Amino acid sequence: MGDPLKAFLLAAGHGTRLRPITDTIPKCLVPIQGVPILALWLQCCKRVGINEVLINLHAHAGRVREFLLQNADSTPVHIVEEKELLGSAGTLRANRDWIGSADLFWVFYADVLNCADLEGMLRLHRDRRPAATLGIYQVTDPSRCGIVTTNQEGVIEQFVEKPMKPTGNWAFSGLMIGTREMLEAIPERIPADIGFHVLPRLTGRMVAFPIHDFLIDIGTMENYQRAQATWPGCPEA
Repeated sequence: MGDPLKAFLLAAGHGTRLRPITDTIPKCLVPIQGVPILALWLQCCKRVGINEVLINLHAHAGRVREFLLQNADSTPVHIVEEKELLGSAGTLRANRDWIGSADLFWVFYADVLNCADLEGMLRLHRDRRPAATLGIYQVTDPSRCGIVTTNQEGVIEQFVEKPMKPTGNWAFSGLMIGTREMLEAIPERIPADIGFHVLPRLTGRMVAFPIHDFLIDIGTMENYQRAQATWPGCPEA
């Protein structure tokens, strides 16, 4: 079966747009219908065969450590506390040795609530072997997202983060499969961002996996409230 599957769960953001909820807890512990989104992510990782998760923390890190101690039977979690925020790509670069010799790894944005077909996305990646496979979905506000343009074969020909004049509405979902080739594209700068500093460098070497299942970024209060009302629950493991 090859190397164990590992996943980065990016969770170090301040969550300022979810205040006052995030005044006392980190964004990854905000509840969705009574269940912390981190618990939903760990259930998801276990379901798709991920053997170990690296989670980066910044604000309220102690609360996450307490939560993980109380949920010790979940997928094993390696905690990295960032005193200085490294950015989404900076976290990958700083922890590249954690990947070991694996030829692929998952990257999840912790505030993305979803029922995506991750098994199907992994099959596509293993079949096509790109530098990265990006889950993409259709959005109503493309100027706030990373917008993807693909050819008929699903190869990503253009990636623009938060475009002033969007050319479409297919956006990066915050779900991605990366490779060592993708890690090599991360610039030596702090902070380094996946959308601004890495994915535009990899055009022509990435493929897109369209997601039509439930997916919502809970990073705003409006989306968080909508998620509470519409979340269908996780599939059974």
